Amino acid sequence: MPSRIDASVLPLAASVLFVSFYNVTFWKNFFADTGGIHLANIPLHIGMFLLLVLLFNASLTLFNFRFIIKPLLVALFLATAGASYFMDQYGTPIDWSMVQNVVETDAREGAELLSWKMLPSMLLLGVLPSLALLYADVRFPRRRRHAANSIGAVAASLAVAAVLLLLLFKSLAPALREHRELRFLLTPSNYIQAVNGYLKRKWSQPLVVAPLGTDAVKGGAWAGAKRKTVTVIVVGETARAMNFSLNHYARDTNPLLSRQAGLLNFHHMQSCGTATAVSVPCVFSALGRQRYSDERARSQEGLLDVLSHAGLEVLWRDNNSGCKGVCARVKYEDLSQPAPGDPLCNDEDCYDERLLRGLPEIIRNASGDMVIVLHQKGSHGPSYWKRYPAAFKHFGPQCETNELAKCSTEAIVAAYDNSIRYTDYVLSKAIALLERSGREDNVDTALVYFSDHGESLGENNLYLHGAPYVISPPEQRHVPFMLWLSDGFRQRFGLDQRCLAARADQEFSHDNIFHSTLGMLNISTSAYNPKLDLFHACSHAI
Repeated sequence: MPSRIDASVLPLAASVLFVSFYNVTFWKNFFADTGGIHLANIPLHIGMFLLLVLLFNASLTLFNFRFIIKPLLVALFLATAGASYFMDQYGTPIDWSMVQNVVETDAREGAELLSWKMLPSMLLLGVLPSLALLYADVRFPRRRRHAANSIGAVAASLAVAAVLLLLLFKSLAPALREHRELRFLLTPSNYIQAVNGYLKRKWSQPLVVAPLGTDAVKGGAWAGAKRKTVTVIVVGETARAMNFSLNHYARDTNPLLSRQAGLLNFHHMQSCGTATAVSVPCVFSALGRQRYSDERARSQEGLLDVLSHAGLEVLWRDNNSGCKGVCARVKYEDLSQPAPGDPLCNDEDCYDERLLRGLPEIIRNASGDMVIVLHQKGSHGPSYWKRYPAAFKHFGPQCETNELAKCSTEAIVAAYDNSIRYTDYVLSKAIALLERSGREDNVDTALVYFSDHGESLGENNLYLHGAPYVISPPEQRHVPFMLWLSDGFRQRFGLDQRCLAARADQEFSHDNIFHSTLGMLNISTSAYNPKLDLFHACSHAI
């Protein structure tokens, strides 16, 4: 026989469940941010619990109507169980950019976040409460009485919550002000606000893309040139600078690049975002981090368009989940789909070396000057061990599961470091390929490498990436940036190697990439800002 529940009790019962059992990560952080669990803090912690229950109760009571409340709560139980699992597993806050990252991540990357460990959590917190509610006999009084009860419940909840807030404000305000990440950890409110923010940005996207840099032309350095120029831009994935031995990391993760003649490594580069869906459109736009929004970026042409306007052939080769709209108006090749028997692929993904396949022929057959973008799979987690062939299992023991909680920090870092060592190999091979093309095909070549964002590997119990930028740790923002120029390229564009090397310890960001690329290639356009061109002070180009 179905259990009977008074309709007026249902929102309150659900609110207690949400606050108590679905917010483990929130409470862990809240306790830590308010000085820990001890006698003096008990009133604050109990007060916060009651405050959240009352606010949730007021919100749910607004939807407490027959044919609405049951489906709504079932959807919330299931969605909140999933959100709670991922936050508990990876310590990842949820905001609109995280929702964008999830929506724009391909199915293979998304599947790596799933595991059998998720099943008990979904059954216990998602399926069981949903079944109990569906079979419950919820008794609703007459409409007028129910409406009056609901209005009273909302008013009473908000009134008591206001009193609690006043009483707790002195103690709560510092914690909430200094630890803004707490609001991104409180579920279900976090993902509801995040989805709302994402949809607002998605629906407000323009139908027309405004042109940018249509006045772009090649500068004087190109005049009378008899050799083609090919510039390769490698967009790394999830590579954090601190795990590159070129940046003084203890492990030798860059055995090949450390011996590469002419390589310039810039130690202090900050990313535009902490997720691919933000950083990639941002770094190729002229907006800069402060002015960037998804809507603005999609409403205006970017760097690749400006290069095309200047007469360069542009090609994007992808081994990731797409270019996030950046390459919409240039030639695109998807190399991420595994092919049976291909030694550069496993059963699910392809290794980044595949981006180099056929590249010499593309360079040789190009009708003119080219810019080629290689978008890596890089060190995308949590399955770091899948990002490289078995021959690159150099550090160990390494974590070989996507359930990072089952691995020690040392094993997680070992797998991640192996992925960086493989990136070292791919970049070194790309430079060797460009050197050979320069000799054999009469081409001046250059390679630029930077990562879209970094990664958390357990620091402060945080894993992966995608934290809201304002509260993101440096591990997710400090990214590598490297430059290699052939002798012919340096001479043509008047770039002073010693001057550039002297800037290696200066601070730069993704904001510099757009203008530095134009400056390096001596492209004249009104879209160019020499103040953001890190090469400008070291260039003698006409």
